[in-house]
Amino acid sequence: MSVVFDSLLRPAINAAADSHAIKSFSQHNSLTSKVVDRFVAGSDRATLLPVLTRELAGGLSVTVDYLGEDTVDEQAAADTVREYLALITAMSEVGATGIGRLEVSLKLTAVGLALPEHGRKIATEHARTICAAAHHAGVLVTLDAEGSGTVDDRLDILRELQSDYPDVGTVLQAYLRRTEEDCRTLIDARVRLCKGAYAEPVSVAFSKSASVDNSYQRCLRILMRGNGYPMIATHDPMMIAAARALAKEAGRSSASWEYQMLYGIRADEQRRLVESGSRVRVYLPYGQEWYGYFLRRLSERPANLTFFARSLVRR
Repeated sequence: MSVVFDSLLRPAINAAADSHAIKSFSQHNSLTSKVVDRFVAGSDRATLLPVLTRELAGGLSVTVDYLGEDTVDEQAAADTVREYLALITAMSEVGATGIGRLEVSLKLTAVGLALPEHGRKIATEHARTICAAAHHAGVLVTLDAEGSGTVDDRLDILRELQSDYPDVGTVLQAYLRRTEEDCRTLIDARVRLCKGAYAEPVSVAFSKSASVDNSYQRCLRILMRGNGYPMIATHDPMMIAAARALAKEAGRSSASWEYQMLYGIRADEQRRLVESGSRVRVYLPYGQEWYGYFLRRLSERPANLTFFARSLVRR
């Protein structure tokens, strides 16, 4: 299944993610709602917060993503900042105990990086505003992954932000050929390591699952041997086991790293890991701009596509 998925299905899903016609059809088709609700924690802040509270009560930490990216309108970027500020305030009021259990994930193109004029400057200023509010509220910030063309800008902005907010983290995607070296550069930072889900040319990204897995394990070893805080974003049993083994080999305590998993995927494994003493953070996306996020979840794993198909048949 994985060979067929790599060669045929994943490219088709990635193409669908870029199709405005399919996006419009999907967003107005009630058949998709059951499936989308599995992966998206709410359509707005009001519907998100009960989910967030429930996950915290179950012993999980959370990272919240207000969905949206590739903004090319200054007002839309400013609106996204306002939503994050309101989100951070609401998160700070849920009464979570324990340092570092609350986090927001921020895509820089959602706050202006892709704007045609002064995009990087605007995105940096907006990100700094969000980081300042989060720092005051005791909420962590991680700059989320996007396409490979944004990596250099994102890491430059990360370094600027870290001068005032050292706990700001970022995401590295193991399928990018550059990521092993980026892990060495960020060996002392908070780094979420994921496999990667954006459509990329083979010149910059590994295309086969086995190659991505090998890269992930090399990157994992680098991060575990460093002085930073590795955040192991995976549902793959092999990577889950490898992370635990490498943490033990590096002499890491359970408080010095964590697993991260997506909302709606392997909830039973999330609970099992928490009960075994591991730190686990669940990624909670919310908002109306769910289409691109949802398609990337299908692109990542054949099991997600199977669930989607079965749900539509059962309707």
